[in-house]
Amino acid sequence: MKPVLNAMVVAAAALLCASCQTMTPEQRRAADEARCVNYGFRKGNDAFAECLQRIELDRRAEARANSIRMSQHMAWRPPIVVERRVIVDRK
Repeated sequence: MKPVLNAMVVAAAALLCASCQTMTPEQRRAADEARCVNYGFRKGNDAFAECLQRIELDRRAEARANSIRMSQHMAWRPPIVVERRVIVDRK
């Protein structure tokens, strides 16, 4: 029971942290452009556009992988084990 509770606490904490780090589409685009510029690409050419495209494709692939991981995690539930010990006191 404790591992399930720990997993729920971690999931709740991750959700809370993720909700604090939202970016607007404009902020995301600016961050992606800055990343491509840091890689050495110059704005306005095909290589820069490909850099932006690869970043977006990576982001989508990661989102798909996370979705698959979550669906598999939610589908698998460990068995519930109920243990009731009977203590017999012989006098």
